[in-house]
Amino acid sequence: MKVSYQWLKEYLDIDVEPHELAEKIARTSVDINDVYSLSDGLKKIVVGDVITCEPHPDSDHLHVCQVDVGEDEPIQIVCGAPNVAAGEKVIVALHGARIGDNVKIKRGKIRGVQSNGMLCALQELGFSDKIAPKDYDDGIYLLPDDAKPGESVFPYLGMDDVIIDTDVTPNRGDMLSIYGNVNDIAAFYGLKPHFKEVAVKEEASQATSDLLSAQVTDTKLAPTYKLRVVDGVTVAESPLWLQIKLWNSGVRPVNNVVDVTNYVLLKYGQPLHSYDYDQLPGHDFGVRHAQADEKFTTLDGDEQTLKESDIVVTAAGQPVALAGTMGGQGTAVSASTKTVALEAAIFDPIMVRKQARRLDLHSESSMRFERGINPATVETALDEAAELISELAGGQVTTGIVTASEKPAEDKQITLSLAKINHVLGTELSQDEVNDIFNRLAFPVDVVDDDQLMVTVPTRRWDIFVAADLYEEIARIYGYDNLPATLPVMTRNHGGLTPRQKFLRASRHEMEGMGLTQAISYSLTTEDKAKQFQIAPLAEPMKLDFPMSSDHVATRMSLISGLLIDVAYNVARNVNNVALYEAGRVFLPKGGERPEEQEHLAGAITGQLLANSWHKQDQPVDFFQIKGIVERYLHNLGLAGAITYRATQARPEMHPGRTADIYVDDQLVGFVGQVHPRTAKDYKVPATYVFELNLEALLATDKVANEYHPISKYPAITRDIALLVDRNVTNADVVAVIEKRAGAFLKKVHLFDVYSGLHLPKGKKSLAYTLTYQDDHDTLTEDQVNKAFAKVTQALEDELAAEIR
Repeated sequence: MKVSYQWLKEYLDIDVEPHELAEKIARTSVDINDVYSLSDGLKKIVVGDVITCEPHPDSDHLHVCQVDVGEDEPIQIVCGAPNVAAGEKVIVALHGARIGDNVKIKRGKIRGVQSNGMLCALQELGFSDKIAPKDYDDGIYLLPDDAKPGESVFPYLGMDDVIIDTDVTPNRGDMLSIYGNVNDIAAFYGLKPHFKEVAVKEEASQATSDLLSAQVTDTKLAPTYKLRVVDGVTVAESPLWLQIKLWNSGVRPVNNVVDVTNYVLLKYGQPLHSYDYDQLPGHDFGVRHAQADEKFTTLDGDEQTLKESDIVVTAAGQPVALAGTMGGQGTAVSASTKTVALEAAIFDPIMVRKQARRLDLHSESSMRFERGINPATVETALDEAAELISELAGGQVTTGIVTASEKPAEDKQITLSLAKINHVLGTELSQDEVNDIFNRLAFPVDVVDDDQLMVTVPTRRWDIFVAADLYEEIARIYGYDNLPATLPVMTRNHGGLTPRQKFLRASRHEMEGMGLTQAISYSLTTEDKAKQFQIAPLAEPMKLDFPMSSDHVATRMSLISGLLIDVAYNVARNVNNVALYEAGRVFLPKGGERPEEQEHLAGAITGQLLANSWHKQDQPVDFFQIKGIVERYLHNLGLAGAITYRATQARPEMHPGRTADIYVDDQLVGFVGQVHPRTAKDYKVPATYVFELNLEALLATDKVANEYHPISKYPAITRDIALLVDRNVTNADVVAVIEKRAGAFLKKVHLFDVYSGLHLPKGKKSLAYTLTYQDDHDTLTEDQVNKAFAKVTQALEDELAAEIR
């Protein structure tokens, strides 16, 4: 919130330099974004009185003005503003002046006529379009008639005020008002605020209840809802003092009715809404949920499509405002408005927040409704607004308030222990010191005994609920910098990683050791990408109610889609050899509001895994290279179960002939293979090979401890065998038969040749193996090896119908 220092001084006798005050607020209450004045960097900008205004001899839109700037003689200025006229008080930038954006003003000729300065609009002084009054968008700003020529314009426009821009945290909604800031600052310095309650004068003879009615059937939507009526108003420009308060607070002045509601919002933190009484579809107000797909046009002219979770204010059953968010275009106060209906309410903060976020209609009002409203000042704010409108717009306030619902303003009572306060804060405060702090906060205190205090928390501090909240209040008023510094007391234990942490860290080391680079991807993605590359097909992904963008609407159920996006990013920048891995969590829907989180490990490789060299030709990555990475990783885990790879065509995102599911025993733990060319095209990547493993399943699998055996000192004997088998016979089938029949001395089976094509019968292929035999305790004889090898040959012929070549 932008807090005006001069506005604070209206309610506090404070004599502290603004920057020092801002530093105190930052140490005690909320963060500070900036401390500034609208006049910073500006100079030689004064009040001018236009004596004459004549058409430019060589232009149909320029004027030649003689302007009194408090000097002996008026100065001549050429101006193109359509609203410049003789007798107007204007803003003049003299020769050598600095205006907004550090622009320097110099004498010069404009179409042959000398101009010795510039007549300025507020925007040219650095005001943004969001706060400059709209009535002056096409011209210069006109000062009040009592402005004296030659004097600085800064006091007239409030530009000499210092603005303290606070960054209010969600729990301190009371600091979104001058009222809240004054109370907090008063506690810092032990001051007494002097708020003046504005008494409303009900001059109209007609009762408010004769003009309108209100009913709230569901008080959860609107715990408090009140209405007043001001009749006979004349809508016009607000007085300058009110405009200054608004634009110094970052709010654009509109007219004397709307400006009063914004002024009261800034003063009390109580949003108000004004309706043109005569434009309402009826005068029986209500608050309800919107109907599905109900249409409503807001003040900004946009048509909104509502949902049943939204809440609306109605008149005669028709929506006239989005409750707590924005009013409707059809009932807005305009220059023709004669009667104003004023609304002050408290709306459900959660519903307002969701509605404002979904419709992207965040406003000063919605921000305050979301963070809380003080029920004790709802009627006070309504009365003050009605009285100010009657003063500034010439209307009469009707008799009474129409109340549809009202949340009682109940103070909270919390019992504190002096011993516990000192124990928590590490202090040695006396009961008198604690009482003084609560008196400065204006929290009444009753002393129960030497240790117990009963503190009454007023409704303006709705963020305080329990004793711990009051400990914080004591600490911040006493001064965080005054609290003693102590080391925390804790038990001593040895640090170290858990088995799970060791496993995950080892997995990363394995991947990096095999040449892959770690990537970290978003956990949120599109709904379509969230469904892809799942290890086991699941239900629909979990979607966010309020996603931050259309590309981050659902939780990921696989890591591969994120890696492919990273690969595409690199390829688009001419990085053609990419090898990435990611170890992270996926989120699997299991019913209820929370998904099951699983640790997964995935990799993606495109181009070449090894760089070209003088002795090595290009070798693009293929299925066997990425399968080798997975095999090496799984081997190093020391899994007790049997690891098998089974060809699959059931994964639509993967190449049907180059993909295998990975099993440990009979449990599916992942897959490896090439991304389907169609999917690769969608991601804009070349031929890419990927894998993904469920680390939760691998963590739960039994492991075999590392055992070290001495290297045999006895020689090994090898035998080669070439087989002619059917095409559907796999290497795994052959190796299984060999290992089953080869005897105890078989150490290794190595496939060194695969051939199919010419000179072989149709439907056949040739596989060639080297079998290595070795005895750890003795020298093998030829006869022993020949007998074992004969058994293998016979088993291959019998079980696989193999033809020995």
